[in-house]
This record gives sequence, structure tokens and C-alpha cells, in this order.
Amino acid sequence: MGSKWVLWFVLRRLLLAVPLVLAVVVVNFVLIKLAPGDPVTVLIGDQPASPEYIAQIRAQYGLDKPMLEQLLIYLQHVLQGDLGQSLAQHQAVSTLLIERLGQTLRLTSTALAIAIVIGVLLGILAARFRGGPIDGLTQTTTLLGFSVPEFWLGQLLIVVFAVTLGWLPSGGAQPVRGSNFTFTQLLPYLVLPALALSFRYTAIIGRMTRSAMLDVSGSEYITAARSRGLLEGQVLRRHMLRNIAPPVVTVIGYNLGFILAGSVMIETVFSWPGIGRLLYESISKRDYPVMTGILLMISICVVLANLITDILHVLLDPRVARE
Repeated sequence: MGSKWVLWFVLRRLLLAVPLVLAVVVVNFVLIKLAPGDPVTVLIGDQPASPEYIAQIRAQYGLDKPMLEQLLIYLQHVLQGDLGQSLAQHQAVSTLLIERLGQTLRLTSTALAIAIVIGVLLGILAARFRGGPIDGLTQTTTLLGFSVPEFWLGQLLIVVFAVTLGWLPSGGAQPVRGSNFTFTQLLPYLVLPALALSFRYTAIIGRMTRSAMLDVSGSEYITAARSRGLLEGQVLRRHMLRNIAPPVVTVIGYNLGFILAGSVMIETVFSWPGIGRLLYESISKRDYPVMTGILLMISICVVLANLITDILHVLLDPRVARE
């Protein structure tokens, strides 16, 4: 009976995800089209052009059609797996995304791993030694995490560790130009942007872990476990971690979208050749096909992350599927 509820919950989430992605695509397309700037200027460049030539370019790329017709054509192409051609780089948008996606995944996955490990550890220690120095450190980290902008923190890390101390490179992601390199060679280039990107989410995860630990520690079954003579480490492993997992997993999953959004500024600050920097470059060049393609990919990633989070939450706590 329990598996039936879980299956129905997953199917319902999948059905809701389809119109959500469609709505996001439509909204992104309309907002980008309404934004100031003319993509024809990207195609023409600084060269003088006659009105006839400009009209020819508009017709070639379908920019002379009404917005609704452009939207329908775009949706038709998206359903066929065609995201269009970049106006600035004259390549398929899907090719550009594939080339940059790997670097963004390296950065975001490293930042997420740092945030989870440090955040959960700080949260557990802060709850275990409530009111002590570790608790104070966690509270301070949380406050700074919500207060310090990521781009400012990134610039601070560059000034301290790259410019002043010279310990790490200030940006980029390729130690040997034009050749293959291992993750170990990439690691020095990854440290600063990953730390800058993970700082805010370390604070979020740490605060949620601490709150969940404090809620669980006052439960009757925890008191009963301690009364049976279990050591504090056994109580933590057997009872507490299992019960704090659902809220912590939820807050991690629901913040994946914000990590992707934060990577735009971090990749720009550190000249990291990922999707975020590509989005920044496409905005500055009014490269609409690339902009819509990136936003579509990010939207799908966010929806999938939320779906996986919901599924994990149900597996950890099947009661959620019945609610």
C-alpha cells in the first residue's frame, strides 16, 4: 500500500512538471523579446547597413514575424530538440551548451559538496554544543552567508589568496592551454570559485541542520534511547540522523536552482568558462537564442532537482505521499 502512494506521488509530480516547464519557456521567451536591444545589431556589427539589408536579416531569422508566431515556431523547434543558432558565434546553441556544461557541473557539484559536508557538520556540532563557541561560529557563519553578496566574496578571495598571497590562480579553468588536464591540475582553479559559491548554502544547510537537530533532541524516543544507556554517538547515528534527513535533504534540493543562478556571477568574476559566463556574454551581446536556451536548460534542471528532492523526501518519510 505504501509503494502505491509513493508511485502515485511521483506520477503526479511528473505530470505537474510538464506544464511548469512549458510556462517557464513561454515567460522566458516573452521577457527576452520585450527586453531592450536589437539582435540585428549583433549580426551586422559596426558596419553600416542599408534598410533593405536590415530587413533581409530580420526576415532570414524570422524577427519580422509577430511575437506569437515566433513563440510557436520556437516551441516547435524545441520539441524537436533544436534550440536554434547563436547570433554572435554562429554555432548551434545546443553545441555551445554542451561545451560549457561540464565546467558548470564541476563548479556547482564541488560547491554543493563543500556546502553539504561543512553545513551538516557545523549544524550537528552547533546543536550538540548549544550555546558554546561552535554554536556561535555557526550563527555567525549563517549571518554572514545571508548578508555577503557572492560576487563581493569572490573578489575578496581573489584579492587575498591570488593577488596578495599568490597561493591560487585568480581565474580561468585551464592550466595548460590547448591540452587535456586532470582534475588534480584543475583543482587550484576550482578552489576559490567553489568556496565563494558554497558560502551562502553552507549557512543555509547549517542552520537547517541545527534547527532539525534541536527539534529531534527533545523527542521522547531520543530520551528513551539515552535512558537505555546508549552512547551519544550511537543516539546520533541510529536515531537523530535518520530523522533530520528529510528536512535537510529538502533544503538542499530546493536550493540547487539558486546555486545554478549564483554560478552566473561567480563564473563571471572568476572567468570560469561555464554556462553562467555564457549567459552573461549572451546578455551583453543580445544573443537571444543562447539566452533562451540557457534559461530553458536551467529551468529543466531546477524542475528535475525539485522532483528528485520530493521523491527522496517521500522515500525518507512515506507519510508525505499521503498528505
